Amino acid sequence: MKIDRLLAMTILLLNRKRISAAELAEKFEVSTKTVYRDIETLCRAGIPIVSHQGVSGGFEVMERYTIGRQMLSSGEIAALRTAVKGAATVLDDRTFTDLTDKVQALLGSGGEASGPGVVFDFNPWGRSESVRGRVERLRSAVRESLRVEVRYLNMNGSESRRILEPSMLLMKGGIWYLQAYCLLREEFRIFRLSRMLELCETGEPFLPKPAPPLDTYEWSDDWDPAPRIEMSLRFQPEVRLRVTDEFDTALTEELADGSIRVKGLFAADDWFYGRMLSYGTGVIVESPREVAQEVVRRALGIVEAYTGDCI
Repeated sequence: MKIDRLLAMTILLLNRKRISAAELAEKFEVSTKTVYRDIETLCRAGIPIVSHQGVSGGFEVMERYTIGRQMLSSGEIAALRTAVKGAATVLDDRTFTDLTDKVQALLGSGGEASGPGVVFDFNPWGRSESVRGRVERLRSAVRESLRVEVRYLNMNGSESRRILEPSMLLMKGGIWYLQAYCLLREEFRIFRLSRMLELCETGEPFLPKPAPPLDTYEWSDDWDPAPRIEMSLRFQPEVRLRVTDEFDTALTEELADGSIRVKGLFAADDWFYGRMLSYGTGVIVESPREVAQEVVRRALGIVEAYTGDCI
């Protein structure tokens, strides 16, 4: 519908500094003539849209023009409040609490009942306040442009001392990461907060460097060099709940006897073997044979460690 396109176009212009007619035409799947007619309609409606000519030309809304409360539905405002409340669960910042109250005021009385039916709480159950404290210390270092020193557990299990210039905190998949310039490697890197064995504020200021956008980071095999191999794992019915939580359902198959077969590509590294041993008798590695033999070897090593005076 035209009215929906006009509203979407207005919001897009409010969120972009400048956008060309060709981009708008591609975005809304209409002709550029239709775009010009839509822009004229918006201008007649009182929205101050400025047109710029030339190679870098396009349309933009005049500065300091903002969207009105009446253009947001109660459901959209409730969704915004839910997102803000989610941020407040992991950040000890009065700003988010105050913002939650302000968004609630837009909803008015009874607004809670019209919410999106979703709750965002990024704090794991049973987790201590140490994670939040570390996040707050790093947020402070980012805001004040102060270097920090960390004792970091590397991917290969070794430790290293790093002086970092924090740039951005990132939560991905429920895990906190820090984007920072590493003086040791002389480049920007991503560090997992749970692998910071020690964190110290140095009090040393730094001049922030332009950081690469977070969306440019892609998975690198260098982060986990262990090759993936095709495996078949059969789990006993009594560990079904855990298997459901830990494996993609697309990889699982329920067998006639109630057991669950998981087939997929996995890295045969220390983490994998530790995971298999944690299931005890609840799992059998069906293939490949060499992986099954390695599980047995490690299990026997555990038995040997408990022989003699240990028991």
